[in-house]
Amino acid sequence: MAHRLLLAIRPVAALAIIPIAGMLLSACVSQSAYNELQAQHQQLEAQHEQLQGQLETLQAQASFVEAGDFLFPAGGYTLSAAGKAELANRVVPRLIGLPYAKIVVYGYTDNTPVGPELQRAGINDNLTLSSRRAGAVVTFLISQGIKPEIISAKGFGDTHPVARNDSPANRAKNRRIVITVQGPGAPGA
Repeated sequence: MAHRLLLAIRPVAALAIIPIAGMLLSACVSQSAYNELQAQHQQLEAQHEQLQGQLETLQAQASFVEAGDFLFPAGGYTLSAAGKAELANRVVPRLIGLPYAKIVVYGYTDNTPVGPELQRAGINDNLTLSSRRAGAVVTFLISQGIKPEIISAKGFGDTHPVARNDSPANRAKNRRIVITVQGPGAPGA
């Protein structure tokens, strides 16, 4: 009797496997469909690379990086004559006439501790130094006609280095001012 029951179960199990096998086979994609999907994928990757390039171009147009050593004397926070000329000739013409944009001037330093001269002036750390430098740039840009209501300053000190602080050249890269233009009216917006 058990033998007859086993024979009766086997065909039922086989019938259950047939729909599962059919579903698995239907999930397979033909070579032509696969090739078409692969071509679409490659086209989307090319479009992504193109859009990434456009984004990088817009970001570059909407920000200006100025070497801190060019704008300020060593260990100082007052704009040098060369720094004022650079800002007046290169940056101000790009910022004038942006009534709806928001301009933010970011200041950065290397990780070298501030010296005694700066400490006597009330600047005890790199965060304060970077804030004073960014503020000096904002004050100068306002004096050149940038609307005060659209510009602000923010210091980051040594918290966002672009290079290791392991050599004089790399520390110089970290002493910088970044001027960004955001919002409507920004280049590319």
